[in-house]
Amino acid sequence: MKKIFIIALFTIGLIHLKAQTNKVNQLQTLEQKQPDNQNITSTAKLKVSSRLFGTKDDLTSVILIIPVDSVVMVLDSDSTYFHVVFDENEGYIFKRDAILDKIPVNTRQAVQSQPALQETAPVREQQQSRSSYLENKYGSNMSARLLSGKIWKGMNSEMVNDSWGTADKINRIISGNVVKEEWIFRDTWLYFENNTLLEWGAMKK
Repeated sequence: MKKIFIIALFTIGLIHLKAQTNKVNQLQTLEQKQPDNQNITSTAKLKVSSRLFGTKDDLTSVILIIPVDSVVMVLDSDSTYFHVVFDENEGYIFKRDAILDKIPVNTRQAVQSQPALQETAPVREQQQSRSSYLENKYGSNMSARLLSGKIWKGMNSEMVNDSWGTADKINRIISGNVVKEEWIFRDTWLYFENNTLLEWGAMKK
């Protein structure tokens, strides 16, 4: 009788121990999964080349030009802008310039994946060759301003083109010896007279 009682107690103890072990394993599994969920974010692919603004309130605060088909990490968004990170630069791009990916991406996997690093290499080479081209053409001080996407009154059209790229549309009026041009860059207009930049502003919606 004592043997049966001891065997029964031993069996109950084993069942209880196994149940506790299963609970511990479940908790460890949940803890391991939690950080991955916290590191999930969204990405977007650019439909056209886009300016990366340092601030939404200043259209001349261009950090760099992001090439078409580039992938950016989206931190936040509002009705007009995506708050993004591209090549270690944080800023804002127009939402209309990019398509948001439907599938979230794990940021750890994105950083560790080798193909992502290989994709950024051609972009860096383009930036270096552009930097050399502008420095040879304008000198180091002027090229630095153009590389950062700055514009200022008194620039000629070629300098603006080197800073912001080709305009989406150009309206030209010739009156006597005066040539007036309006360059349209998506949400910004620039006004030239005789190849000299005089004014700019935001397009009216």
